[in-house]
Amino acid sequence: MQTFNDDLTNAILGKLQKANDASAQTYPGESPERQPLHTVYGGAHLFKSDTVPKLGQLAQKSLAEYAPDFVTLAKALEFQNSEKLPSSLAEVMTLTRHLETDPQKVHDTQPEAWLAYTVYKRVADKLKSEALEDFRIDFEDGFGSRADSEEDAAAESAAKEVAKGMKEKTLSPFIGIRIKPFTEELKARSVRTLDIFISTLVNETKGKLPDNFVVTLPKVTIPEQVTALVELFEVLEKNTDLKPGDLKMEIMVETTQSIIGANGELTLPSLIAAGKGRITGAHFGTYDYTASCSITAQYQSMDHPSCDFARHVMKVSLGSTGIFLSDGATNVMPVGPHRGENLSTNQILENRRAVHEAWKLGYDHVRHSLKHGFYQGWDLHPGQFPIRYAACYTFFLEGLDQATERLRNFMEKAAQATLASGNVFDDAATGQGLLNYFLRAFNCGAIGEEEILATGLTLDEIRGRSFAKIMETRRKASSKV
Repeated sequence: MQTFNDDLTNAILGKLQKANDASAQTYPGESPERQPLHTVYGGAHLFKSDTVPKLGQLAQKSLAEYAPDFVTLAKALEFQNSEKLPSSLAEVMTLTRHLETDPQKVHDTQPEAWLAYTVYKRVADKLKSEALEDFRIDFEDGFGSRADSEEDAAAESAAKEVAKGMKEKTLSPFIGIRIKPFTEELKARSVRTLDIFISTLVNETKGKLPDNFVVTLPKVTIPEQVTALVELFEVLEKNTDLKPGDLKMEIMVETTQSIIGANGELTLPSLIAAGKGRITGAHFGTYDYTASCSITAQYQSMDHPSCDFARHVMKVSLGSTGIFLSDGATNVMPVGPHRGENLSTNQILENRRAVHEAWKLGYDHVRHSLKHGFYQGWDLHPGQFPIRYAACYTFFLEGLDQATERLRNFMEKAAQATLASGNVFDDAATGQGLLNYFLRAFNCGAIGEEEILATGLTLDEIRGRSFAKIMETRRKASSKV
């Protein structure tokens, strides 16, 4: 016996479909696009077409000088069980030879050595191939308050250098500019800089922008600021050779108002809506935000509880929207107190100690971000690049064996349940969480193709980003056999 008739059911489910479709548009899930691990900020007045490769060289130099081998890096950052690693150079060299000839044996007998060596090698390779993933030409804090004529000149010069970098292929994979905030005091200056930079750039390139180009709007507090930038984008696109929708933006979460507005509601959803599909990311500004919470400079830190609250609100507000989230920066630079070539032994040791302390602080901050689901952050100095990658790689590699076994077993059980019941396995969320782990690890360079294939997945399957689709495809393939 059935109580519902078809007309009634169809009417109710028809209204539900509209609501489901609207929700799916708002929450499409994680973006399939690549997300950079970091964004590096540098003053616009200093930017040149070869800035990115030069910073990469400095990052390589920092690693070579302060961590010439994998044991030094592991001990400086206090990797898991790093105290078990040898200390003498002869023992390190012997262990290195074993790792080069039979890494699997070392993996099974001395996992702490395998981890340290693998992370170090992949960090070194990353610094050689692509040390800097995302660069932001800064007209705000990194540029400061200067005469209008000086900022005009910097905007034009930076645009021409970007055009030159496009031609010479020396730009980072992601790049953009940070303008000044749209406050009453700075909005006119900000708009003028935006106009000069974009107009000059597209004139130099005949209407082309660099790949993954964005404009970062800092200290956003109200939707009207985002709306204004969208409307300015539309004018620029109309009056230049750009196509509609070419210009994208990131917003910065740096004040309490950008978390909770005057009406007591969460601000971020309204900011994203005001962006009309042009917002690609939301970046957290640690030190401006803690200052807005009246926290004194002594206690302003990446891991302050107030920052955790703000990050959690960002996650809750923007989860499944496809908006990339980025954490802030560690403001202690890995620089020794002594400069020059003819340093004493004590001075060299003091430099190493200072750099290692800054490295450990930055490493802990990145790990803190990763644990809270923030897979991107800021770097302010090339000496921070090695630690950014080391933190990301250890984060994923430490749990690789367990995650591989879990995913392999989970897929086998899911397949068995699917074949037994004829339906898609009903706990896809668990599988999706495991899949996301491998997808993030693969995209950031922590693991390679061999480690993906060890899970039983194909590269195409993991790039599809959907555990439910993987199981559905496999179910259909099994039914045809």
